[in-house]
Amino acid sequence: NALAVSDISSIAGGASASYSAWLESLTDSGFYQAFSLVFLSEIGDKTFFVAALLAAKLSRFISFIGSLGALAVMSVISVVIGQVFHAVPSEIANGIPLDDVAAVIAFTYFGIKILSEAFEIDEDGKSAMDEEFEEAEEVVDENEAITTASKGAQIASIFALVFAAEFGDRSFLATIALSAANNPVSVAAGSIAAHAIATGIAVIGGAYISKYVSEKVIGYIGGTLFLIFAVTTAVGIF
Repeated sequence: NALAVSDISSIAGGASASYSAWLESLTDSGFYQAFSLVFLSEIGDKTFFVAALLAAKLSRFISFIGSLGALAVMSVISVVIGQVFHAVPSEIANGIPLDDVAAVIAFTYFGIKILSEAFEIDEDGKSAMDEEFEEAEEVVDENEAITTASKGAQIASIFALVFAAEFGDRSFLATIALSAANNPVSVAAGSIAAHAIATGIAVIGGAYISKYVSEKVIGYIGGTLFLIFAVTTAVGIF
């Protein structure tokens, strides 16, 4: 009996250690970096408003499932692309890790671009968020037939609309850069978690909530984070 208890304890201890190691890899810095960058990039984005408008036309659940499905698939694709860069041998560039260098360049570019855009925002004029909303309205209006389709067809249509709108987006490119320099599992988990929360906010009342969100503040925070991650990644190279 004592031996059996000892075996069970050993198995439980091994399972606990494996779970702890998996959880640690899932929640390393890549998770938090991906979550923060993607979440800030998505609030007030075109896909954010597409999900919000479709939730009003159809249902919150259908809009959420179709939108998140597309964003999750896009996150996985961007992580895979990032890993392709990561797989490039550093020997090609005399030992310089090209994946990390590409990530630093991407983070620096986005950080400077976002901060410059934030400085130029005219609080009384038409903002980039307003333009994103108008573009989302055009996309939704062009697909009016979706309202009479079956539930399955509606989810598939929303998936296609959001997937097309997200491809090449800032969060898509940021996830590629993060995946090239971090644990791909943690980056994918952080990206999908951020998309889930942002999409949830959108379908609950994104168009209304966006009126009370300062685009300038989001720009300052997002741009600063990109530059911070550029510095930390650059430090890791050396």
